[in-house]
Amino acid sequence: MNNVSDRVKNLSESATIAMARKSRELKAQGIDVISLSLGEPDFNTPDFIKDAAIEGIHQNYSKYMAVNGYEDFRDAISMKFKRDNNINYSPNQIVVSTGAKQSIANVVLSTVNPGDEVIIPAPYWVSYEEIVKMAEGVPVFIETKIEDDFKITPDQLSNAISDKTKLMIYSSPCNPSGSVYLKEELRSLADVLVNHPEIIVISDEIYEHINFTDSYFSMAAFDDVYNQVVTVNGVSKAFAMTGWRLGYIGAPEWIAKACTKIQGQFTSGASSISQRAALAAVSANPEVVGEMKSAFLERRDFIISQLKSISGVKINQPEGAFYVFPDVSSFFGKSTGDRVIENSDDLCLYLLEEAKVALVTGNAFGSPACVRISYAAAMDELKEAMHRISTALNKLD
Repeated sequence: MNNVSDRVKNLSESATIAMARKSRELKAQGIDVISLSLGEPDFNTPDFIKDAAIEGIHQNYSKYMAVNGYEDFRDAISMKFKRDNNINYSPNQIVVSTGAKQSIANVVLSTVNPGDEVIIPAPYWVSYEEIVKMAEGVPVFIETKIEDDFKITPDQLSNAISDKTKLMIYSSPCNPSGSVYLKEELRSLADVLVNHPEIIVISDEIYEHINFTDSYFSMAAFDDVYNQVVTVNGVSKAFAMTGWRLGYIGAPEWIAKACTKIQGQFTSGASSISQRAALAAVSANPEVVGEMKSAFLERRDFIISQLKSISGVKINQPEGAFYVFPDVSSFFGKSTGDRVIENSDDLCLYLLEEAKVALVTGNAFGSPACVRISYAAAMDELKEAMHRISTALNKLD
């Protein structure tokens, strides 16, 4: 008898994970599928980080620790925030979790009551909406345009705020669009938020070091909104450590305490060995992953050049992460044989079946005109994938 809770019934499966699963199933059948669907670096964790984990094992870091993380690790995160972001967080304001996804869930569960509204600019990472719904909050979406690099304006933010607004969640660099908010753009949003001190902002900065602009700025570095901002980060993307499951927040102390209380009833402290490895990562100069960043930049430029050559594809220039998010709506209504492409879901399914390339529908990210293409794959795979995509799209009329 399938007697799952209403909470589960109302929960959507992650579209990125679902497409990755479909790709694996086809590959298991011997079908040559190129997956550009999952947000995971195709690099290995640097050796110095692996060595730190091995040392932690030999030093017997195998016991329970404080729920919010080892003190020396939180000290290192505190120094990282100061060094990289010009933010002063004491170790007591930092909570280490089993991935940045849990960090975000902790904050939402710690601040949102049933019926509270949470502002989410679209496109957005697929889990934001579902986490808010699990907390019985009400997602309020702000639509953006590719012509504006998928960024919201101060007027849009102001118009979205109501007396029920409790939280705002955004990412920079953004998954899925790759957009990066510049300092002056964040300042204009902060000028709105400072007039609403009751609103908490989750700034998801997990892609911070995969940033192709000249600089990076964190909203919490503005003194006048410092007490409103929770900065979320981790080691998964910048250091190719997705499987180590290690994220963290810097937050006002009352939020850090609330998150620790929540986490203490779910998972307790994050993996001891992952913490020893991540300590080495956050203590290192970000330039240690400069080679990976350069490879991503080369791939981005290649993907953009290929997409620009396909008639009907609208593309901007993402400045971070490892995604492009083209507008493919000109293909909606086109067909091949008896098959009609009605939306981005149909287009992704068509490309999977016809081109054997897995992408993710923009519907999953709140932008139904688009698809997400991850370029976290080897260049030879990207070249073949773009050839297949171009060939398949040219068959539609």
